[in-house]
Amino acid sequence: MSSRQDKSSKSAKKLRINTGNMSSGWRSLSMRRNPPRTLSNPAAESLRWNQDSSPLSLPFFPSGLIQEVSLHKPEIKLESLKEDIKEFLKTSGWEKKLQNAVYSELNVFPMPCHPAAPPEHIKEPLAYMRKAQGSWEKRILKSLNSMCTELNIPLAQKRPANEQKELLNKWNEMGTDEPDLSLFRPVYAPKDFLEVLMNLRNPNYENGEQPSFKNHLGLIQVPLKVKDIPELKEYFSELGLNIGQLGIDDSAQVPPEFFENEHVHIGQKVLAEQDSAAAQQYVRQGCPTALRADLWALILNISNQPEDILYYEQLKSNVIQHDLLVDSLIYKDVKLTASNDDYYFVFEDYLYQVLLCFSRDTSVLEHFTYSSATPPKSYIRGKLGMEEYAVFYPPNGVIPFHGFSMYVAPLCFLYHEPSKLYQIFREMYVRFFFRLHSISSHPSGIVSLCLLFETLLQTHLPQLFYHLREIGAQPLRISFKWMVRAFSGYLATDQLLLLWDRILGYNSLEILAVLAAAVFAFRAVNLMEVTSLAAAEAVLADLSTLKVMPLLQIFLFATVT
Repeated sequence: MSSRQDKSSKSAKKLRINTGNMSSGWRSLSMRRNPPRTLSNPAAESLRWNQDSSPLSLPFFPSGLIQEVSLHKPEIKLESLKEDIKEFLKTSGWEKKLQNAVYSELNVFPMPCHPAAPPEHIKEPLAYMRKAQGSWEKRILKSLNSMCTELNIPLAQKRPANEQKELLNKWNEMGTDEPDLSLFRPVYAPKDFLEVLMNLRNPNYENGEQPSFKNHLGLIQVPLKVKDIPELKEYFSELGLNIGQLGIDDSAQVPPEFFENEHVHIGQKVLAEQDSAAAQQYVRQGCPTALRADLWALILNISNQPEDILYYEQLKSNVIQHDLLVDSLIYKDVKLTASNDDYYFVFEDYLYQVLLCFSRDTSVLEHFTYSSATPPKSYIRGKLGMEEYAVFYPPNGVIPFHGFSMYVAPLCFLYHEPSKLYQIFREMYVRFFFRLHSISSHPSGIVSLCLLFETLLQTHLPQLFYHLREIGAQPLRISFKWMVRAFSGYLATDQLLLLWDRILGYNSLEILAVLAAAVFAFRAVNLMEVTSLAAAEAVLADLSTLKVMPLLQIFLFATVT
């Protein structure tokens, strides 16, 4: 296992149920998100890379690709070697690949902490947040263990040969299977998670016995710094009223020559340049439908090379060989959510393929180095308590919850090759989605999003907020499920993809809270008339007709502050 996993395993929670016959297949999977590439170019024949005996060190050259070089060709001049290598990188296309790889890592991993900061501060700097996350994980594991005990089902077991053959034959038709899932239940739902967040308190923060107006109207009671409207205007400046936007300026009423044609042309140039940073800046104004799949892949640095396809096939092989308890949770979730959705039911087979492979992918464990969560651990049967026989369960460390499959469903509209669909989802998860179901103080974490949403409503729609609170319809109780799912399953798919364009463009989930507040502002007149939580939920039950970009622009830039 990698050193990152070793660090995670020290504090990992233990599952008490043995895992049955788990083979070393899980451990054999690569721990790297992106398998190493092989540099093959005729120009490279003039240089032979030798990491053991070369006398010449090149500290300026990217680590991992080459460390030292031996010279064997008389036409290579030592004094110009550095410039020659730079030129080779540029002409071979590796310069752009390296830039994109570095840019991708900078977008994913947090900024370096103070050298004296303990390792857990990288995961989460606030101790009470770490404690709350640990308690929440214990509840999840208790629920999982209870299900194992009640149903007398092991966490993992090897499939019989005939079952393996049957699953392999119907791999592309798993949606036609109707297993009996009546006894299985989701480990938790968003409303259970909200109850935990409502009880979060900072023990070092005393706001007095008397409730104050600002601190006690909302459900979130932790003092975190969130952006106000002026700061949001500056942060989301590319969404301004005077800047063209896909989602507004590409409507049928606007001639395409005013904005759309030029925007598409620029997008094609960005793709031709293969520059991740330029693509991320570009999508802040939205992606043309025809270019979206390629632009998102460029931003996420996904290229779907043969080794990536092979890695996906290895994950598929592990699904075929082993049956996990979480497989039933995945089946159940897809049946309860995406299969009943008018937009996504046709992608049921894709969802099973992606999510089952995801549960086996040990490379996902890397994200726990910068996540407040800790992957659960279990032991091989008969080896309880022996660390050398400890394994993460599930292998990716992520226990699915009710609605988890909706993170994948919208991507099925963009990617039809299973291996590429899988890679895009995995990268989206380790960049963004994991923050929506873990307790942390990160600005894109669900706690900060909830606080931002409540602060925006309290500040700019105080009458509405107070009215809903008085009738027992706290706004967050309605909007929480939207934000946890990143609005997947609530907005029309074209609008959802426009929203996710901006998430990728700004590398932030804060726009989810802004949109949630904008929805309440849009329906404010109707909400002021309701007298119960049920009536308020009815007013906000259908978001499928809403247009994302007009709502965001009006709330951010056309609201008097």
